[in-house]
Amino acid sequence: MTTSESKQDRPLDGWRILVPRGGPWGDSVAASLRALGAVPVVAPLINFAPTTDQATLDRALEQLAAGEFDWLTVTSATTVDVLFAHRAVVPKTTKIAAVGETTAAALQAVGYEVALVPEQDNSAQGMAQQLIALEHEPRRILALRSEIAKPVLSILLSDAGHDVHGVVAYRTVGVPVTERIRRDVENGRINAILITSGSVAEQVREQFPEIPDETLLAAIGPRTAKDAERAGLPVSVVADRQTIDALIDAVSQFTLPHAADEFAP
Repeated sequence: MTTSESKQDRPLDGWRILVPRGGPWGDSVAASLRALGAVPVVAPLINFAPTTDQATLDRALEQLAAGEFDWLTVTSATTVDVLFAHRAVVPKTTKIAAVGETTAAALQAVGYEVALVPEQDNSAQGMAQQLIALEHEPRRILALRSEIAKPVLSILLSDAGHDVHGVVAYRTVGVPVTERIRRDVENGRINAILITSGSVAEQVREQFPEIPDETLLAAIGPRTAKDAERAGLPVSVVADRQTIDALIDAVSQFTLPHAADEFAP
Protein backbone atom coordinates (compact mmCIF):
# COMPACT_ATOMS: atom_id res chain seq x y z
CA MET A 1 0.00 0.00 0.00
CA THR A 2 1.36 3.41 -0.94
CA THR A 3 1.48 6.38 1.42
CA SER A 4 -1.28 8.15 -0.52
CA GLU A 5 -3.52 5.05 -0.38
CA SER A 6 -2.85 4.75 3.34
CA LYS A 7 -3.82 8.37 3.89
CA GLN A 8 -6.97 7.91 1.82
CA ASP A 9 -8.02 4.75 3.70
CA ARG A 10 -6.95 5.94 7.15
CA PRO A 11 -7.29 9.74 7.10
CA LEU A 12 -7.25 9.96 10.91
CA ASP A 13 -3.98 8.08 11.47
CA GLY A 14 -2.31 9.41 14.61
CA TRP A 15 -5.35 11.34 15.83
CA ARG A 16 -6.54 10.97 19.43
CA ILE A 17 -10.23 11.88 19.51
CA LEU A 18 -12.39 12.32 22.61
CA VAL A 19 -15.76 10.55 22.34
CA PRO A 20 -18.07 12.27 24.87
CA ARG A 21 -20.58 9.47 25.47
CA GLY A 22 -20.23 5.84 26.47
CA GLY A 23 -22.48 2.82 26.10
CA PRO A 24 -23.37 1.24 22.74
CA TRP A 25 -23.29 4.67 21.08
CA GLY A 26 -19.75 5.34 22.30
CA ASP A 27 -18.61 1.85 21.28
CA SER A 28 -20.01 2.34 17.78
CA VAL A 29 -18.34 5.74 17.35
CA ALA A 30 -15.04 4.37 18.68
CA ALA A 31 -15.17 1.52 16.14
CA SER A 32 -15.80 3.98 13.29
CA LEU A 33 -12.84 6.12 14.40
CA ARG A 34 -10.51 3.11 14.71
CA ALA A 35 -11.42 2.03 11.17
CA LEU A 36 -10.06 5.39 9.96
CA GLY A 37 -6.84 5.08 11.97
CA ALA A 38 -7.72 7.22 14.99
CA VAL A 39 -7.26 6.35 18.66
CA PRO A 40 -10.68 6.97 20.28
CA VAL A 41 -10.67 8.17 23.89
CA VAL A 42 -14.11 7.31 25.27
CA ALA A 43 -14.71 9.73 28.14
CA PRO A 44 -18.42 10.11 28.92
CA LEU A 45 -19.17 13.72 29.85
CA ILE A 46 -22.91 13.21 30.26
CA ASN A 47 -25.20 10.45 31.37
CA PHE A 48 -28.91 10.04 31.61
CA ALA A 49 -30.95 9.60 34.74
CA PRO A 50 -34.61 8.66 35.22
CA THR A 51 -37.24 11.39 35.25
CA THR A 52 -38.20 12.71 38.67
CA ASP A 53 -41.87 12.20 37.72
CA GLN A 54 -41.97 8.52 36.82
CA ALA A 55 -45.73 8.26 37.41
CA THR A 56 -46.48 10.82 34.68
CA LEU A 57 -44.20 9.02 32.20
CA ASP A 58 -45.75 5.63 33.06
CA ARG A 59 -49.24 7.03 32.53
CA ALA A 60 -48.26 8.60 29.19
CA LEU A 61 -46.78 5.30 27.96
CA GLU A 62 -49.98 3.48 28.99
CA GLN A 63 -52.03 5.99 26.99
CA LEU A 64 -49.62 5.55 24.08
CA ALA A 65 -50.07 1.77 24.12
CA ALA A 66 -53.85 2.23 24.27
CA GLY A 67 -53.79 4.20 21.02
CA GLU A 68 -54.76 7.55 22.53
CA PHE A 69 -52.18 9.54 20.48
CA ASP A 70 -52.05 10.20 16.75
CA TRP A 71 -48.34 11.07 16.86
CA LEU A 72 -45.32 10.41 19.08
CA THR A 73 -42.45 12.89 18.69
CA VAL A 74 -38.92 11.75 19.56
CA THR A 75 -36.19 14.40 19.72
CA SER A 76 -33.16 12.32 20.80
CA ALA A 77 -31.72 8.82 20.65
CA THR A 78 -31.79 8.83 24.46
CA THR A 79 -35.59 8.99 24.36
CA VAL A 80 -35.43 5.81 22.27
CA ASP A 81 -33.45 4.18 25.09
CA VAL A 82 -36.22 5.17 27.50
CA LEU A 83 -38.92 3.74 25.22
CA PHE A 84 -36.97 0.50 24.83
CA ALA A 85 -36.22 0.20 28.57
CA HIS A 86 -39.95 0.56 29.32
CA ARG A 87 -40.84 -1.86 26.49
CA ALA A 88 -43.15 0.87 25.24
CA VAL A 89 -45.80 -0.26 22.76
CA VAL A 90 -46.50 2.08 19.85
CA PRO A 91 -49.66 0.90 18.03
CA LYS A 92 -49.92 1.05 14.24
CA THR A 93 -52.44 3.88 14.57
CA THR A 94 -49.78 6.13 16.13
CA LYS A 95 -47.18 7.63 13.80
CA ILE A 96 -43.66 8.39 15.02
CA ALA A 97 -41.75 11.57 14.12
CA ALA A 98 -37.97 11.56 14.68
CA VAL A 99 -35.94 14.77 14.86
CA GLY A 100 -33.11 13.49 12.64
CA GLU A 101 -31.42 10.52 10.97
CA THR A 102 -29.57 9.40 14.13
CA THR A 103 -32.78 9.31 16.17
CA ALA A 104 -34.66 7.58 13.34
CA ALA A 105 -31.94 4.93 13.07
CA ALA A 106 -32.08 4.35 16.84
CA LEU A 107 -35.88 3.89 16.64
CA GLN A 108 -35.64 1.49 13.72
CA ALA A 109 -32.86 -0.49 15.42
CA VAL A 110 -35.22 -1.45 18.26
CA GLY A 111 -38.21 -2.16 16.04
CA TYR A 112 -40.16 1.11 15.85
CA GLU A 113 -41.36 2.42 12.48
CA VAL A 114 -40.64 6.07 11.65
CA ALA A 115 -43.18 8.04 9.63
CA LEU A 116 -41.51 11.46 9.56
CA VAL A 117 -38.01 12.95 9.69
CA PRO A 118 -37.56 16.69 8.96
CA GLU A 119 -36.17 17.07 5.45
CA GLN A 120 -33.93 20.06 6.18
CA ASP A 121 -34.07 21.47 9.71
CA ASN A 122 -33.24 18.65 12.16
CA SER A 123 -34.51 20.49 15.21
CA ALA A 124 -37.66 20.60 17.34
CA GLN A 125 -38.72 23.67 15.37
CA GLY A 126 -38.10 21.94 12.03
CA MET A 127 -40.09 18.90 13.12
CA ALA A 128 -42.97 21.07 14.36
CA GLN A 129 -43.11 22.98 11.08
CA GLN A 130 -43.22 19.77 9.02
CA LEU A 131 -45.92 18.23 11.24
CA ILE A 132 -48.01 21.41 11.06
CA ALA A 133 -47.72 21.42 7.26
CA LEU A 134 -48.75 17.76 7.14
CA GLU A 135 -51.61 17.76 9.64
CA HIS A 136 -54.35 20.31 8.95
CA GLU A 137 -56.79 18.84 11.48
CA PRO A 138 -56.13 18.92 15.27
CA ARG A 139 -54.21 15.82 16.38
CA ARG A 140 -53.33 14.36 19.78
CA ILE A 141 -49.54 14.31 20.13
CA LEU A 142 -47.24 12.84 22.80
CA ALA A 143 -44.00 14.87 22.96
CA LEU A 144 -41.27 13.16 25.00
CA ARG A 145 -38.23 15.28 25.93
CA SER A 146 -35.29 15.77 28.28
CA GLU A 147 -35.79 17.70 31.50
CA ILE A 148 -33.44 20.46 30.28
CA ALA A 149 -34.93 20.74 26.78
CA LYS A 150 -37.06 23.80 26.12
CA PRO A 151 -40.65 22.81 25.19
CA VAL A 152 -40.32 24.43 21.75
CA LEU A 153 -42.04 21.57 19.96
CA SER A 154 -45.02 21.47 22.33
CA ILE A 155 -45.51 25.25 22.16
CA LEU A 156 -45.42 25.41 18.34
CA LEU A 157 -47.76 22.44 17.91
CA SER A 158 -50.17 23.74 20.56
CA ASP A 159 -50.21 27.18 18.93
CA ALA A 160 -51.15 25.44 15.65
CA GLY A 161 -54.20 23.90 17.33
CA HIS A 162 -52.93 20.43 18.21
CA ASP A 163 -53.55 18.72 21.57
CA VAL A 164 -50.00 18.18 22.87
CA HIS A 165 -49.10 16.12 25.91
CA GLY A 166 -45.49 17.10 26.80
CA VAL A 167 -43.74 14.66 29.15
CA VAL A 168 -40.19 14.57 30.55
CA ALA A 169 -38.68 11.19 29.67
CA TYR A 170 -35.25 11.57 31.32
CA ARG A 171 -32.74 13.91 32.94
CA THR A 172 -29.27 14.76 31.64
CA VAL A 173 -26.48 14.83 34.24
CA GLY A 174 -22.79 15.70 33.97
CA VAL A 175 -20.12 13.03 34.53
CA PRO A 176 -16.71 14.17 35.86
CA VAL A 177 -13.78 12.91 33.77
CA THR A 178 -10.62 11.44 35.27
CA GLU A 179 -7.67 13.66 36.11
CA ARG A 180 -5.67 11.97 33.34
CA ILE A 181 -8.26 12.83 30.68
CA ARG A 182 -8.35 16.42 31.92
CA ARG A 183 -4.55 16.64 31.68
CA ASP A 184 -4.52 15.04 28.22
CA VAL A 185 -6.97 17.66 26.95
CA GLU A 186 -5.13 20.60 28.53
CA ASN A 187 -1.69 19.53 27.28
CA GLY A 188 -2.90 18.92 23.71
CA ARG A 189 -2.60 15.13 23.76
CA ILE A 190 -6.25 14.98 22.62
CA ASN A 191 -6.34 16.30 19.05
CA ALA A 192 -10.12 16.62 18.64
CA ILE A 193 -13.24 16.66 20.81
CA LEU A 194 -16.57 15.57 19.36
CA ILE A 195 -19.40 17.84 20.53
CA THR A 196 -22.65 16.00 19.97
CA SER A 197 -25.18 18.09 21.91
CA GLY A 198 -25.62 21.30 23.86
CA SER A 199 -25.27 19.29 27.10
CA VAL A 200 -21.90 17.93 25.95
CA ALA A 201 -20.79 21.46 24.99
CA GLU A 202 -21.58 22.73 28.49
CA GLN A 203 -19.58 19.91 30.07
CA VAL A 204 -16.60 20.50 27.74
CA ARG A 205 -16.55 24.17 28.77
CA GLU A 206 -16.95 23.35 32.46
CA GLN A 207 -14.54 20.42 32.72
CA PHE A 208 -11.83 21.67 30.34
CA PRO A 209 -11.35 25.37 31.09
CA GLU A 210 -8.04 25.43 29.18
CA ILE A 211 -8.24 23.85 25.74
CA PRO A 212 -5.24 24.45 23.41
CA ASP A 213 -5.98 26.51 20.30
CA GLU A 214 -4.88 23.66 18.03
CA THR A 215 -7.42 21.21 19.46
CA LEU A 216 -10.22 20.67 16.96
CA LEU A 217 -13.69 21.21 18.43
CA ALA A 218 -16.14 19.44 16.09
CA ALA A 219 -19.90 20.05 16.36
CA ILE A 220 -22.41 17.54 14.99
CA GLY A 221 -24.56 20.18 13.27
CA PRO A 222 -25.42 23.89 13.10
CA ARG A 223 -27.79 23.73 16.08
CA THR A 224 -25.15 22.10 18.30
CA ALA A 225 -22.53 24.54 17.00
CA LYS A 226 -24.72 27.45 18.17
CA ASP A 227 -25.13 25.79 21.58
CA ALA A 228 -21.36 25.33 21.80
CA GLU A 229 -20.68 28.94 20.87
CA ARG A 230 -23.20 30.08 23.49
CA ALA A 231 -21.25 27.99 26.01
CA GLY A 232 -18.10 29.90 25.00
CA LEU A 233 -16.43 27.22 22.86
CA PRO A 234 -14.59 28.18 19.64
CA VAL A 235 -15.99 25.57 17.25
CA SER A 236 -13.47 24.51 14.58
CA VAL A 237 -15.70 22.49 12.27
CA VAL A 238 -19.43 21.86 11.87
CA ALA A 239 -20.81 18.72 10.23
CA ASP A 240 -23.18 19.49 7.37
CA ARG A 241 -25.65 16.85 8.59
CA GLN A 242 -26.57 15.93 12.14
CA THR A 243 -25.13 12.42 12.00
CA ILE A 244 -22.02 10.92 13.57
CA ASP A 245 -20.77 9.77 10.14
CA ALA A 246 -20.94 13.34 8.85
CA LEU A 247 -19.12 14.56 11.96
CA ILE A 248 -16.29 12.03 11.61
CA ASP A 249 -16.03 12.83 7.89
CA ALA A 250 -15.75 16.56 8.68
CA VAL A 251 -12.90 15.90 11.13
CA SER A 252 -11.11 13.65 8.64
CA GLN A 253 -10.77 16.59 6.21
CA PHE A 254 -8.25 18.21 8.59
CA THR A 255 -4.54 17.59 8.93
CA LEU A 256 -3.32 16.34 12.30
CA PRO A 257 -2.21 19.42 14.29
CA HIS A 258 0.83 17.56 15.70
CA ALA A 259 3.29 15.15 14.14
CA ALA A 260 1.67 11.72 14.28
CA ASP A 261 4.45 10.28 16.46
CA GLU A 262 4.84 13.24 18.81
CA PHE A 263 3.07 11.54 21.68
CA ALA A 264 4.04 7.97 20.84
CA PRO A 265 4.74 5.93 23.97
